[in-house]
Amino acid sequence: MATEGEYESVLCVKPDVNVYRIPPRASNRGVRAADWKLDAPDWTGRMRVTARGKVAYVKLEDKISGELFAQAPVEEYPGIAVETVSDSSRYFVLRIQDDGGRSAFIGIGFGDRGDSFDFNVALQDHFKYVDATYYFSSIKLIFELEADPTVPASRI
Repeated sequence: MATEGEYESVLCVKPDVNVYRIPPRASNRGVRAADWKLDAPDWTGRMRVTARGKVAYVKLEDKISGELFAQAPVEEYPGIAVETVSDSSRYFVLRIQDDGGRSAFIGIGFGDRGDSFDFNVALQDHFKYVDATYYFSSIKLIFELEADPTVPASRI
């Protein structure tokens, strides 16, 4: 997770997102948004995607007060925290988590395909940045070790 002193950056904000209760998975086939009650969302609000260190957070907030409704820590993408559905590009399954570590799966959806595209790209870009940062840090460490005469070559 994030370490002390890391700042939080905002990757994406979408003013309108719908949240749905989703039925339990019947099998290991992909989740379908058509199985949700798309005409009657269980909650509507704002979505803010932030990053702190290597972890991205999908935060669902009240549009007026900004009060946090739920959040999903995303440690890798694609992964279990955010999944696409098999029948639409506008809907996703989120694994939300409370402060105690308990988790649940909910559906989220956007009215506009462009909003879902922006959400997807924000997560992809964040993890490309994380991967590149890790890669270049590793390369830098190797060069530093090679330049240090006190480190035996067999340890590099």
